[in-house]
Formats: sequence, C-alpha cells, structure tokens
Amino acid sequence: MGRAVRRSLLASSPRPARAGRPPDRSLPPSAILQLPPAIPRPAPAARPPPPAAALPEQPMAGPSPARLQGDVAAFSAALRTLVNNPQFRVWHSCHLLSEQGAEMEMLPWLLSLTCDVLFVVGQEQQKVFAHRCVLACRCQAFRGMLSQAPVGSQDSSSSTPTQGPYVLGNVQPEVFLAVIEFLYTNSVTLNSHIALEVLTSSVEYGLQDLCKLCVKFIKDTLSVEQVCEALQAAVTYGQVDLQQHCLDFIEGCTAVRWQAVVRTQGFRELSDVVLAQVLRSDRLAVDELELVQAVREWAHVSSAVLERPVPEVAALPVRELRLPLLAPSELVTLESCNQQDLLIPVENIAAAWRAHALRRGSGVPSRLCRPRRGTRPRDHHRHLEPHAK
Repeated sequence: MGRAVRRSLLASSPRPARAGRPPDRSLPPSAILQLPPAIPRPAPAARPPPPAAALPEQPMAGPSPARLQGDVAAFSAALRTLVNNPQFRVWHSCHLLSEQGAEMEMLPWLLSLTCDVLFVVGQEQQKVFAHRCVLACRCQAFRGMLSQAPVGSQDSSSSTPTQGPYVLGNVQPEVFLAVIEFLYTNSVTLNSHIALEVLTSSVEYGLQDLCKLCVKFIKDTLSVEQVCEALQAAVTYGQVDLQQHCLDFIEGCTAVRWQAVVRTQGFRELSDVVLAQVLRSDRLAVDELELVQAVREWAHVSSAVLERPVPEVAALPVRELRLPLLAPSELVTLESCNQQDLLIPVENIAAAWRAHALRRGSGVPSRLCRPRRGTRPRDHHRHLEPHAK
C-alpha cells in the first residue's frame, strides 16, 4: 500500500476519499489555504499553458462579492519558475512519509505537511498556511520576507528557511486571504467591505495586477458611503484613474446626495489636501453656503482628532471657498459664526465684502468669483460674471 501512496503523490493526482467515510470537519477556517491543489506542470511551449488550479470558494462577508481574473501571462510565467527548481521542495515531507508506508487515508494530513510557511494574521491571530514556493515566485515582497527568519525566531542564523510563524497583526484575515487567493489562483473574490483594504495590501506587496482588479471593482461598485474613502485611497496610492472617477462621482451628487456624502466617515477622514482638491471643482452641484458648512464640520472633527486649532487644520480647504458668491446677508451670518471658531481668516471675509462694495471681483482670485454648477443665483453675481471668464 505504501508504494501506491508514493506513486499517487509523485504523480500529483490525489485519489478521492474512501466511500462512506464522512469528511473531516475538524479543519480550521483557513483549511482552504492549507490544502491547495497541486500546481500542474506547464505544458510544452507549443501548447497553451494549463489553467491554474482554483482554490475552493472562500466565503466573504458583505454584499455582492465578485471574482475578478488577473493577467494570465504573468501568472504562467511565475509558475514556470517552479519547474525543476531545487529551491522549492514542496513535497519533501510527503515523500518521506510515503516511504514509510503511510495509508491512503492519511493523504489529507500528508498534504497539509506540504504547507511550509505559517502566518498569524490580525487581532484574531488566525493561522494561515501557505507554500513558500508559490508566494516567492509570485511576489517579490514575500520572497524578501520569507528569506528572513520571523521576528523572535531562534533560527535566524540558520541557512534553512523557517516555517514561521510570521505575525501580521495590522491586516484583517479576510484581506490577507484575498491576497493569498490571488497568488494561488490569479483571481480574487472581493466585496465592498474589503476592496479598499485589499487595494492597500496590493500596493504594499507590489502586486500590480491585483491592484488593477481592486480599482476595477471599486469603480464598478462605487457608492455614496465609500466615495470619499476611495478618493483618499486613490490620492494616497497614486491611482489617477480611480481618483478622477471618484471626483466625477462627487461632482454628480445632487444637494441631497451631497449631504449624505458629508455625513460619511470617509468625508470626515479626508485629508486637507484632498478636500481642497474637491472644492476646486466648478462642477459641484452644491451651493457655496452648504460647502462652507461642510468644511466647518470637517474642520472641527479634524481639529479634535489631530489636536490642532480649527484655523490651522482648515487653512488649505478654506482658501477654495468662494465667499464672494454669498449675498450680503449671508456674509453677515458667516461673520457671526466665524467669531466662535475663527474658521475663515478675517482677510478672506474682507475681500468678499470689498467685491460687494466695488461691484466687481477686483482683488479676488477669479476662480473665487466663478459660480459652480450648483450655485444658487444671487443678484450681485451679474457683477462678477466678467471676472469669471
């Protein structure tokens, strides 16, 4: 029976479970990664590469998950580096045990021994098993990580790579499993709850194909609740296409939807640079008075979080507020509110009053006299029109 096991393992074609035997339900939730199918050997150059072995579906929390496929050429090229490579001895433990005449029912356990690296992920400390060879050939960042001993390991001086564990406490298990799924299958299952976090991980690990899949998913599923968070991520990670898509979405929001955007956690967490970028737009379908109120609420939250004065945290966005568009009565109210938090510099309000007194936008940047798409008409706007051209 030992020879049969050895032939089966060497051929990388595990037999089906014995009839009548109930499945083992004692495996942990990460078993989907402990027991990946064997990686098929690439076909000769004249034939197309065989399809990648897919992992079982990983259940994801959240609505409407979607599976996106990565670049086939890059995936095939990475797996091709495994062929006859002595650095990657994935089946070594299985061969040793099969030589000792192991029974066929021990095959799942033997397969689990081939996972030669362990990660402890998130605050939940979930164990995720993987194969060093797959991670190394698919991701340069993992190759560098796995070439070093884990922090606190006693085998740091050994030339033999250690199994781990590698502790990743600042990433959610579901997000890390999505990254692992992509490395093994060249596809990823995303939902709206983890897409931005997976995008962050794809940037950190240098996985450009995964990054593109995340951007595509985020653009296809963008909503009021997530648009500000997605915009901040796009600016942070230099995703110009996603950034423009988010700006277009915000510019298309009506006054009612704008209030919904302002109430989101993502809006309150925008950086001053990103908020100023939003306020530069002529296409916002929102009146200036509402924009002033939105900036005031954002500034008070940022001031409390950053422990800095309101005028300091709001300096950049306030420069983009178009105060000359407000009517005299609105400026009076604005001055009264401003005495409480000094959100707007006195000289900015004075410049708006000067524009009213001179009936022209002289001394004020032309962009601040230009009505937006959602600016409510006021009588004095006709005096500002020549300066808006």
